[in-house]
Amino acid sequence: MYVIVGLGNPGKKYAISRHNIGFEVVDEFARQNQIKMTKVKFKSVIGEGNVCGEKVLVVKPQTYMNLSGEAVMKILDYYNLPLENLIVVYDDIDVDTGKLRIRKKGSGGSHNGMRNIIYLLKQDGFPRVRVGVGRPQNGQNLADYVLGRFSKEDQELLIPIVKDSVSAIETIIKDDVDLAMNRYNIK
Repeated sequence: MYVIVGLGNPGKKYAISRHNIGFEVVDEFARQNQIKMTKVKFKSVIGEGNVCGEKVLVVKPQTYMNLSGEAVMKILDYYNLPLENLIVVYDDIDVDTGKLRIRKKGSGGSHNGMRNIIYLLKQDGFPRVRVGVGRPQNGQNLADYVLGRFSKEDQELLIPIVKDSVSAIETIIKDDVDLAMNRYNIK
């Protein structure tokens, strides 16, 4: 079983913000794989299905970004899953808009949701799909930037990167994270 967690904030106020790109990716993943995101459990909206011959749980924590680890920890404890079967999808300011980076493990960097997950799990050895949202410009506040919406130009870059993110997740499930990294970590 794989658990695919998209990070974001609940509510219409945050719906199409940079910080919610993780939600957008898992929504598209669920749509493409005919998984209904209708259950509320583990402080999350979840959907269950089968992808590439594996059972998957698609998760959108409703704890708000900075407490994402609470939901993730509950799920991993309940299912007693190995850490490598957790895939987290989130926005990353250290990756250019429209780019994708996949990693096997690592720190949470400046991302509070990832830092909370790692802090509560006390481990960082799980795959993550980092979707680039770029950096704030001209001294813009980081929180205002990530909670802000994409420009029209950046929105055009997101359509293919969301689809590539879904394909990358499917590659991790079907094959492995190394193949996904080789295929999608294009400079």
